Amino acid sequence: MARDTDPGSRDRASADVVHRGPVQLRRDRATETTTMDQRLLDRRGPSDWVHTDPWRVLRIQSEFVEGFGALAEVPRAVAVFGSARTPVDHPEYVTGRALGAALAAAGYAVVTGGGPGAMEAANRGASESGGFSVGLGIELPFEQSLNEWVDLGLNFRYFFARKTMFVKYSQAFVCLPGGFGTLDELFEALTLVQTHKITRFPIVLLGTHYWAGLLEWIRHAMVGEGRIAPSDLDLLYLTDSVEEAVQIVVDAHRGQDESALYGGGGAW
Repeated sequence: MARDTDPGSRDRASADVVHRGPVQLRRDRATETTTMDQRLLDRRGPSDWVHTDPWRVLRIQSEFVEGFGALAEVPRAVAVFGSARTPVDHPEYVTGRALGAALAAAGYAVVTGGGPGAMEAANRGASESGGFSVGLGIELPFEQSLNEWVDLGLNFRYFFARKTMFVKYSQAFVCLPGGFGTLDELFEALTLVQTHKITRFPIVLLGTHYWAGLLEWIRHAMVGEGRIAPSDLDLLYLTDSVEEAVQIVVDAHRGQDESALYGGGGAW
């Protein structure tokens, strides 16, 4: 279902956003109209205490609680990573959009970092196809809001809390060309799969021109010097095909109990 592309569409899209604490809900997800509780104290006092480590522990805890609560009933999902700098008219944006649509058609929710570029493309493809589009944003020094194609969104202060949500509520990673953030998530997932912290978790690199050099370096430097086992290369799949990427994910979960892949909630 196509969306308005006139200049006022973004303003209209923001009108149906509901915020529930750090959680952002849009469109069909915006069924709850509760707001954040009012502050307990009206008077302001010394604020140094909010920067101490004990208080940070509580703030970190709150991010995990909000994340677990918001994502507990997300259906089986695939996390899609890629550059926030990918232009809308770039072929990689087109690929990301097609990937989001194909994952939705295969019955997977799409989870991204919620930003622009390749992340927006995957969210957009899923949303346009009637799928479940999730965005997990992060507080950065420069302003970056969740893209308008996110139906369920959360914003995090801490990368490690956000990473936990990606791994806990996704059953696969697909990496489009990206920068340090994409590489960070890629190697985090590889380490968890290599050490058997997560199982049956395919990791797909989409874009042979971009990723081939990295794989060649891993093969010659890491495997060649005995830093990793030759079989560790089998943890990665490289393809240019959206259809093949989705099929790899589907095949990895074939025969697995569906209830183990996602929460027991109702319709998307």
